[in-house]
Amino acid sequence: MKSIYNLLLILCALFFMASCQEENDALGTGGTGYLRLTVNGSSETTTKAANLPAGYTGKQIAVEIVDAEGKSVKSTNDWTEWEGEQIALPAGEYTIKAHSYGFDGKQSAMAAPYYYGSAEVTIENGKEVNQAIVCKLANVKMSVKIADDIKEHFNTFGLSVKAKDEKSCDPITFDIDLSAATVKDTAYFPVTDLVVSYSGQGKEGGSGSAEYELTEVKGNDHYILNFTLQDHGQGDVTVEVDPTMHVYEYTFVVSQHPTNSALLEANAWAKFAYLSASKVSIASGATLSNPKLQYRQKDAEDWTDLETTSTGEGEDVVYTATATSLTANTTYEYRLAGDNEFSTGFQEFTTEEEVALYNGGFEDWYNYNGEVWYAVKADDFDSETATAFWDSGNKGASLMEKNPTSPEESVIHTGNKSTKSAKLQSQFVGLGGKLGQFAAGNLYTGHFVKTIGMSGAEIQFGSPFTGRPTQLHGYFQYTAGTVDYYGNVPDGALVENGGTDMNSIYIALSDANAPYTVNTKEGTFVDFDKDPNIIAYGELPTSECKTTNGWKEFTIDLVYRDLTRKPKYIILVCSASKYGDYFTGSSGSVMYLDDFSLVYGDNPKFEEKTETEE
Repeated sequence: MKSIYNLLLILCALFFMASCQEENDALGTGGTGYLRLTVNGSSETTTKAANLPAGYTGKQIAVEIVDAEGKSVKSTNDWTEWEGEQIALPAGEYTIKAHSYGFDGKQSAMAAPYYYGSAEVTIENGKEVNQAIVCKLANVKMSVKIADDIKEHFNTFGLSVKAKDEKSCDPITFDIDLSAATVKDTAYFPVTDLVVSYSGQGKEGGSGSAEYELTEVKGNDHYILNFTLQDHGQGDVTVEVDPTMHVYEYTFVVSQHPTNSALLEANAWAKFAYLSASKVSIASGATLSNPKLQYRQKDAEDWTDLETTSTGEGEDVVYTATATSLTANTTYEYRLAGDNEFSTGFQEFTTEEEVALYNGGFEDWYNYNGEVWYAVKADDFDSETATAFWDSGNKGASLMEKNPTSPEESVIHTGNKSTKSAKLQSQFVGLGGKLGQFAAGNLYTGHFVKTIGMSGAEIQFGSPFTGRPTQLHGYFQYTAGTVDYYGNVPDGALVENGGTDMNSIYIALSDANAPYTVNTKEGTFVDFDKDPNIIAYGELPTSECKTTNGWKEFTIDLVYRDLTRKPKYIILVCSASKYGDYFTGSSGSVMYLDDFSLVYGDNPKFEEKTETEE
């Protein structure tokens, strides 16, 4: 009887295993399936080997099949080896990648295109999948066409294209033969902003040159550069865009009589702009005397002369000037001019916006879950990540039902009809004795990430910001207590145990790609003096970090280390205890903040760091 019972158990197990196998086979999670592959070109491009430019030495299209774990299971340097074949694969999920063999898409400008395409496929047991891969141009195609009227009026015509970031690729000089029946050429570039430079020597004498920048360049873009003749006046550029085909057709209208020209560049801020002119080309019969840069608001009639300086000699001379008292977010025109009606063509620049400091008056506050105060509007608080423009140490202190930073309605600066200010009260946060930690009242742009036990916190300094202000202006009121909590302060600290506490306010602009992570337990802080991404920095002088008699007005200069880079983050930190990061300060220190604003002037402070300082 026992043996019959055992036999029944074995039969049941075999039946169960067979059922599972059938289910797995039905779901395609086991066994073998098949793939037939076709590689096609997009409507904008071609993948036929016969149409590839001369100089293409690699095989046509390489294909790689990658499984769900990212492992390459099959590959070929020429997909035609698989054309018409049934490829056996274990059932599962795969990614098929196809690309021009021998190119990585990052090479310097080259005489052959680079194609790429991919597709996701599911292989099921016993079934066949027919999959087509469409390959598109992954680099940038550029075609040049020279009109007949250019050939009639010019002896020579030069054209080159280079990357704006010259490290991205080598420049290409197009071989323009004006004696040829048809003048056109094609080249390919990696994906990067490009600069088109052209110049001509007229048959009637004189020469001229100009540059034009192509921005927001993307893979599969096709730029057609048409050069044609203008009867008189300055040259011009028109652009026709076909977004469905990613074809951008530029028509460069070149003056029949080459005119005075120069490479014009502008570094425009909100209220001023640094202007320069170089590579000046003077037409036949013209002379440049008393050179000066001029500007005017777009479409205005009159030009304004600027005090202009020059450096270099001969063909390398560069003219520079600064246009001040400009209006933010406004378009202007500028050019190089001289006596006897000498002038080059003009270009445009648009001033930046005066990006305001969010809630600089500290009028808006939000109490998250009735526990933590944030200096933001409720609608500007991300409840999923508990992040906002302004943050403080309140999140950590709230575990003990305390908020060192909070809105204040009694002590306010009324200059701008304020109804609230920010109160920063340093205090001990804990259960008494040693069960807790000193917490400085603070307010900063960024995000309090988490507490680390009772001995530290992780913080992210910096909120998104794109303006270039020159100063921080505001008001604070401060009472400095006696230091009754003293931690492991850094060398050179300006407070002593039992001495008088100090407050601090500092601001920085950074072009880093992410906020800075600070870990007070590990002693990881931002090195504002040496960090290469800090564009500008300023702080309240030590002499002003002391008890005030009521409200004190302050202005902090932002000292720039680079006048061309633009920020991505603003770091603004205020603390009632300067060394609160080191758990040092006074439980009697309190600071009020109100009416903070960013000033956009026209004379930024600049400090060029030496190699030793860097």
